[in-house]
Amino acid sequence: MATDDKKHPILVPIDFSPHSEAALEFAMKLAEAMELPIIVLHVVHDPGESPGFYAGQVEGRGVRRMEDIASEMLTEFMEKFTADHLESKAIKRATTMLRVGLPVTRILEAVEAVDASMVVMGSLGRTGLQYMLIGSKAEQVVRLCPVPVAIVKRETSK
Repeated sequence: MATDDKKHPILVPIDFSPHSEAALEFAMKLAEAMELPIIVLHVVHDPGESPGFYAGQVEGRGVRRMEDIASEMLTEFMEKFTADHLESKAIKRATTMLRVGLPVTRILEAVEAVDASMVVMGSLGRTGLQYMLIGSKAEQVVRLCPVPVAIVKRETSK
């Protein structure tokens, strides 16, 4: 019986929210325990879906492409996260991906492209009318993803 020695990475889609940080912290612990690499993915929203998301990052920088702004945001996010977790070898070795389009579609494509072992992502945990109107990217990924998906929420203070 042949064994597969290839390390299948943990894919961590992020949107720079506290829930994304919690997901990356969880993935970091899993990656260290299972000796797997981490790939941090940010999907640049389709302008029609999320206009203005990156607008606050442009101030004083002139007119810029959304991908350029998102790339800088991803780099800054990872630098800060790495500085906050200096003890983590998994974070130091983590790689990043930037894709443009609809988040769920790009996440599922990335799972296939990198042959991920699992996906770890944050969720706001919307319920009720807000959930029905907006939908949940995390819920869609759980339903459609061919590999296991862990949904992580940031603890809220009481």
